[in-house]
Amino acid sequence: MLKELSKTRKKQFDVTIFQTPIFNQKKGYKQVYRIVVEGADHDDCLGYVFKKFNVLDRLPADFQGRYITTGDILYIDEGRHGQMYYQLQPGGWQVINRIHIR
Repeated sequence: MLKELSKTRKKQFDVTIFQTPIFNQKKGYKQVYRIVVEGADHDDCLGYVFKKFNVLDRLPADFQGRYITTGDILYIDEGRHGQMYYQLQPGGWQVINRIHIR
């Protein structure tokens, strides 16, 4: 019984990847891929997406973007539980405002 209580419950997150057409642009973000990710929290989700979209053998066949790099944005939608935008910065993922998606 104790073992069951210590397990973290996994949730499903709807994740959308936004990238600019050319690396290192500040404007012109477009949706390039959408995926459902299972994880305990946003950090798990961000780590999974970064690992999946930075190894050639792991990239989905229908993915039309480039590797996840500095400046790319991930949108995590939890439905009624909220929505968050994260941008990859040199120090890691940072929460940003929706306004940056223009």
